[in-house]
Amino acid sequence: MLSTIITAGGSSSRFKGINKLLYEIKGVPVIKITADKFIAFENIDEVIIPANIDILDKVKSIFESCKKVKVIEGGKTRQESVYKGLKACSGCKYVIIHDGARPFVNKNTIKLCLENAIKYGASIVAVKTIDTIFIVSTADRNFLWNAQTPQIFEYSKIFEAHRQLENKNYTDDSLLFEKLNIPVYITEGDYSNFKITTLADLDKINMSDKNIL
Repeated sequence: MLSTIITAGGSSSRFKGINKLLYEIKGVPVIKITADKFIAFENIDEVIIPANIDILDKVKSIFESCKKVKVIEGGKTRQESVYKGLKACSGCKYVIIHDGARPFVNKNTIKLCLENAIKYGASIVAVKTIDTIFIVSTADRNFLWNAQTPQIFEYSKIFEAHRQLENKNYTDDSLLFEKLNIPVYITEGDYSNFKITTLADLDKINMSDKNIL
């Protein structure tokens, strides 16, 4: 069995008064565009959405007719929301974790990441950094990656990582594996799979892109 957790617990404080997951693109809420990518993926048995309490009822109404989707109350942090989602999973072997505000992921990316997760035990989607990064000295960007989602793990391992590191505040699930010295395979992704964070991110959307809906 394969489960997906789509995070929807944020407050969208940088999105000018509306929760970005309810923002409509071509008349469809962002959270639905995102979830539909996984609902339609043939190998996924369930989609669990831990949602912010302020939009919980609205998200439930969006998916009320979809039996594959389970909407639950999220936590105070992303890590707590994912842990709640993991607890709500129905006995899966692998679990996909994806940002609700990352609606432009494509099927091939999900497929490749899943294949690598099955092969290596854990895989995350990432893209090579294209900007020059300044830390103390200039870092070589050839060795830097920008993490995206989906991130796919053996369920038992990611659940145990969350159990061991409960009540921390990691904003990326692969960081829990890093903290516990568990290797994670990188699946190279696509720059179009960006996360909507501010209203300015909407300028990146190509409304003619077939990958939107």
